[in-house]
Amino acid sequence: MKKRILLVDDEPMVLRIMRVALAKEGHQIDLAADGVQALAQIEAACPDVMVTDIDMPNMTGRELCLHLQENMPNRKFPIFISTSLAALHHRDWSKAIGNLHFLEKPISIRQLTRLIDQYTGANSPSEDLAP
Repeated sequence: MKKRILLVDDEPMVLRIMRVALAKEGHQIDLAADGVQALAQIEAACPDVMVTDIDMPNMTGRELCLHLQENMPNRKFPIFISTSLAALHHRDWSKAIGNLHFLEKPISIRQLTRLIDQYTGANSPSEDLAP
């Protein structure tokens, strides 16, 4: 089932590779280079899934997730955080945020596609959750 996926990363090459691979799977892809742009994208059209990096300028992935938790506590779309920070103490901040999952870099597109299917099932887009 086609999903609207918001990819958030400040590395253009990462965005390009993920966009091409996920679009080939039939998904609609929206892009953002930081958390500020991601919030604007979410306001315009709530995604079915968000995949975000942590280290970005202007608003980090961590700040983005905490902002969403505070301002959209009933958010239904899953958030996948791509990170190379594997230690658990780097993830302490995320304990209070529901439906958030860590993916260690490098991310396998096959694994990501499988997780998107697993966490979204046959649900329809969450358009009613826009802030």
